[in-house]
Amino acid sequence: MKVGLVGVVHRTPCPTSLPLRHVRTRVSCSSSSGHISFIKDVAATQPPENLHHLLKMLQTRGETILSPGSRHGLIPLAIPLSENFSGDVTALLRWPTAPPGMDMPIVEVRKHGVWLLANNVDQYIHRILVEEDANELHGSNGELFLASSEAGKKLYNRGDFAESQISNLDAYLLKKVGLFPDLLERKVLRHFEEGDQVSALVTGEFYTKKDLFPGFGRPFVFNAEILLKAHIRSKRFCKGGFEITMVDFRLCISGCSRHCTMG
Repeated sequence: MKVGLVGVVHRTPCPTSLPLRHVRTRVSCSSSSGHISFIKDVAATQPPENLHHLLKMLQTRGETILSPGSRHGLIPLAIPLSENFSGDVTALLRWPTAPPGMDMPIVEVRKHGVWLLANNVDQYIHRILVEEDANELHGSNGELFLASSEAGKKLYNRGDFAESQISNLDAYLLKKVGLFPDLLERKVLRHFEEGDQVSALVTGEFYTKKDLFPGFGRPFVFNAEILLKAHIRSKRFCKGGFEITMVDFRLCISGCSRHCTMG
């Protein structure tokens, strides 16, 4: 899948409703009316409440806002929001048969795949604000917080990261904001670097829980990679003769739901 830039920038007024097009159209105005209408009329679902705030934040950090109907080169389920300098597209994902109450995830469509950024718009806004707050010592001036407007004030109080006295940004995000695939993967790799293989494997197994990131296969691919990395030789026996991994076995003997016996 190739996500590229077009040679001509189309400057169009913000539409109220957009058909599917085969041209990557850039939106020069900051209004979110086109995205709201597209999600309601074409995607046939309820737009995220704070989508317009996220669009303003993406534009503020230098990304180009895209027309929602300009999906050439994208998977059919993606509703484009913005494009960064690398040509990667931030988008909403419209599952055709989403479970009741499930929000549209925020994804990044890259040249070689789709990567989950956050489970919903509010979670992604919250993360951006925390990261900006943590980076104030490196030149951040709070402009993303200003762009987030009322949504930002509800989701995050500036200075909370410093007041928490949690020195590691990833740890703060996982504890206070939510679970993110890239943070869990970094956590696993950090355990390996520290020589704590058991914690790495347990975290990798946790990453694959089906209710964390429903519909995405990346956790299973990553977990398989770390099992290979750890040179797992995983034959253990439990009732019924099923094979389980070393992680499963550790959970069994620590009182988890499986009832295992050593062979």
